[in-house]
Amino acid sequence: MLRIAVPNKGSLSEPASAMLHEAGYRQRKDRRELVLVDAENEVEFFFLRPRDIAVYVGSGKLDIGITGRDLLLDSGSQAEEIMQLGFAGSTFRYATRPGTAKDVADFGGMTIATSFSGLVTKHLADNGVDASVVHLDGAVETAIQLGVAEIIADVVETGTTLRNAGLEIIGEPILKSEAVVIRRTGAPADDPKVQQFLRRMQGVLVARRYVMMDYDIRVEHVERAVALTPGLESPTVSPLHHEGWVAVRSMVPAKDAQRIMDELYELGARAILTTGIHACRL
Repeated sequence: MLRIAVPNKGSLSEPASAMLHEAGYRQRKDRRELVLVDAENEVEFFFLRPRDIAVYVGSGKLDIGITGRDLLLDSGSQAEEIMQLGFAGSTFRYATRPGTAKDVADFGGMTIATSFSGLVTKHLADNGVDASVVHLDGAVETAIQLGVAEIIADVVETGTTLRNAGLEIIGEPILKSEAVVIRRTGAPADDPKVQQFLRRMQGVLVARRYVMMDYDIRVEHVERAVALTPGLESPTVSPLHHEGWVAVRSMVPAKDAQRIMDELYELGARAILTTGIHACRL
């Protein structure tokens, strides 16, 4: 049975559970449940603190897990990323009071406060900077005001919170993070149970990005229409009972669907329909 770690709280929890549900796995009925056995799919889910997941997976106690790239790298665990999941995106950056420093090269001898001490320590070492790192749990914006540090390193979305604290973002991003699937470093890459799980998750990602588009069009316009809707390999083209017309079916990117429908209509296509995709295998 495949043993999978799932975030039990925070910004990773609900999107991860939603994705697993779309992939056909059982869901827990009570958020207090720590273990859920999905016998039909031969999977056992363990609901853990997101920050701990890389540790469990890296130790080999669990086969794979869903966590953030930032949490994976901060843990220092013997685990590696094997799939990006496309949610919980964030950017990790340095910030300080205006005039304190312009770039990481200016941090020598200073103190940096962060909740991701492992990640920051490695980043400083990679850049050859000798600075102190103070670990704080939770919000770190007040660390500079209280004299704990000259610089902070934290997740930045809009930067509004930092500006309200009188701070400015400096230097290049330390890391761009998102939710990822991880496994123990060196674990067999061809494990059939892991591969089946990854195919299901990949199927959800594709289903979210594409819609199925159907339309009718005159035979003489098929080539131009197919150029607009090439599909993944090739669209399906079927003759209609009305001579000179064909029906075309193809997967198209959901974000482009309205524009493609407009262009098809101008080309002469009619009965243009889009249908959501709930699951797929490519």
